[in-house]
Amino acid sequence: MSADDTESQARPEASVRRRWSELVDAINAARAAYYQAERPTIADDEYDRLFRELEEIEQAHPELASGESPTQTVGGERAEMFDPVEHLVRLYSLDNAFDDDELEGWFDRVEKALGAFPSLLCEVKIDGLAVDLVYRDGKLASAATRGDGITGEDITYNMRFIEAIPAELTADNPPSLVEVRGEVFLSTRNFERVNDEQMSVGATPFANPRNAASGTIRQRMDKRWEELQAARAVDTERGRSRVERLERDYALASGRLAALGFTAHGVGAREGIDIGSQSEVYALLADFGIPVSERMKVHTTRDEVRGYIAYYAEHRHDVEHEIDGVVVKVDDFAAQSELGETSRAPRWAIAYKYPPEVVRTRLLDIAVNVGRTGRVTPFAVMDPVRVAGSTVSMATLHNQYEVQRKGVLIGDMVFLRKAGDVIPEVIGPVVEARTGTERAFVMPTQCPECGTELRPEREGDKDIRCPNTAGCPAQLRERLFHVASRGSLDIEGLGYKAAVALLDCGVVANMGDLFLVDSEALRECPFFTRDPAKGETGRQLTENAKTMLANLEKAKTKPLWRMLVALSIRHVGPTAAQALARHFGSIEAIAEAGTEELAAVDGVGQVIAEAVVEWFEQAWHREIIDKWQRGGVVMVDASAGASDGVDAPEQTLAGAVVVITGSVPGYTREDATAAAVSRGAKVTGSVSSKTTVLVAGESAGSKLDKASSLGVPVVPAESFDVLLEQGIDAVLEG
Repeated sequence: MSADDTESQARPEASVRRRWSELVDAINAARAAYYQAERPTIADDEYDRLFRELEEIEQAHPELASGESPTQTVGGERAEMFDPVEHLVRLYSLDNAFDDDELEGWFDRVEKALGAFPSLLCEVKIDGLAVDLVYRDGKLASAATRGDGITGEDITYNMRFIEAIPAELTADNPPSLVEVRGEVFLSTRNFERVNDEQMSVGATPFANPRNAASGTIRQRMDKRWEELQAARAVDTERGRSRVERLERDYALASGRLAALGFTAHGVGAREGIDIGSQSEVYALLADFGIPVSERMKVHTTRDEVRGYIAYYAEHRHDVEHEIDGVVVKVDDFAAQSELGETSRAPRWAIAYKYPPEVVRTRLLDIAVNVGRTGRVTPFAVMDPVRVAGSTVSMATLHNQYEVQRKGVLIGDMVFLRKAGDVIPEVIGPVVEARTGTERAFVMPTQCPECGTELRPEREGDKDIRCPNTAGCPAQLRERLFHVASRGSLDIEGLGYKAAVALLDCGVVANMGDLFLVDSEALRECPFFTRDPAKGETGRQLTENAKTMLANLEKAKTKPLWRMLVALSIRHVGPTAAQALARHFGSIEAIAEAGTEELAAVDGVGQVIAEAVVEWFEQAWHREIIDKWQRGGVVMVDASAGASDGVDAPEQTLAGAVVVITGSVPGYTREDATAAAVSRGAKVTGSVSSKTTVLVAGESAGSKLDKASSLGVPVVPAESFDVLLEQGIDAVLEG
């Protein structure tokens, strides 16, 4: 057998690669929804299931574990509305255990690695927002969200309002530097109050305390203050009225910040502190006036740890804040260092996750929703019920076969699980409670929005769809709203109500008209206008309308891959879109490519290729592209060296296989990967004999050891810019 044959057999099958790509897209999308938008899209246990499936695929096929894989990164990204803050020491996520067997497996691995069973610190896992506080000479110097673990959002200004976080340490001789990690949270009692306030002003209540804490701390209080001061300078009746409103809003926002709690759970960088264990850290932080968990315990046996977990499983609602499990850590710092970390999580800690809560409620009806690709999805309408910290009245049922599989009837009393304290799920019926009045759900045969006959897209598909892609009002609304979503073009001001108004007023016929919209067109729609103020004539654009127009203009120069995601091409998520953009460089090249050429692109494959070709075969889809370009949308990829005057960077890494591990100064992991790819490199997630060079930053871990054993050249992260500009030889010779 030839070497080529052997290599071919070692490659993952197309179906495996396709599933890997689907999992990467789904997990990254879920992370963006959870960490940035505070609008979780899938349940924690569903996320964990997808993540585990991805890990299993990459264990069997290590070559798939590229830098874009969620297994190589910490969840969450920095939002662009805040200034970036680079953490002094990287923050990691935690691996999870969901049952006693998985916890036992972690015990075994730790004991084997250390040669003896260590002392373990146990603490309840707060369902809040991770933050990083830096104190210099005893004074709070900066505060940031976790972000991607390397770079977070600057929230220092907001810290002055949170009473639980001291501005100055209570120490006579404070250390010159200490980086404190912890969790900002909203107590159960304060969460109820905040939601009452939300609903009293007609705003949407928060789904859970974690979202409420995240949304509260991500307010731009500095901007609110500047706006209030500017309004106070305007001495008119209208100005005074505005001042009263802004003062009320400012007081409400600052009051919510003051209601936030904080509990420290570790330290990062430190100078002038000599400590040897996690428990010593907590004692020291408490002396400094920083809140630590009163429920923390150090245990020396497996049974003691299990007892701690069992106790809080039974008493989780006795805690003043929401918890979703218990964190178990090796207490001794030297032992922690010996165990080390993976690319995303420490080996010396694990989170034991409690199972989701289950309640009973009445299933009143099963209705259907039509999505942007025409997929018709049934959902349950229920008697409102409180579960896992919030009130639930609807839950997804996925498709008609899932309804049949679960055996639920309209009118049933059902078991409802709010999985992972996020997304509600109907588990099944309480058969014993049936009265005989229940009735079966019948999937509609016609679209509830446009009346078109529903059908599967392909023979054997479980999903049925509305084929009226060009004219179905529901699909038009959903696609237009999708264009503005964070995962697509992130157009502030174009929310769901605005999308509906654009269509209802005839400002746009479909998303193709979006970038042709101007202020005159918006003035014809009441949703985007207001009554004239004193001295003004005619209807005036609202602030939201102005914001939308400004952000539409900014969106015209977003990267090509985002444009591809925004087009709602079936199966094309961020990963496939980036691969297509890098490879082809322009929308025209993608449109003209055949199925075979598209499928050959790494990260695309046959299914996505067929979907792309089918999309461009529709004349009205090409009209969308034409209108966007006429509206000034740039649909080329600079990194691929596309035409229209966009020059590609010099290909200093052409053909090189690069692995990046640890933190790279000045770059997020995604930015470093993109920079290397733009220079012609292929970036992978694991070191092998095919690796050309390893870029090693702080906490490089096992990849550095493997590179040394294989003789792979290593470039320090501090030389990454030189590597990009001059190539591998220049760095190694230097």
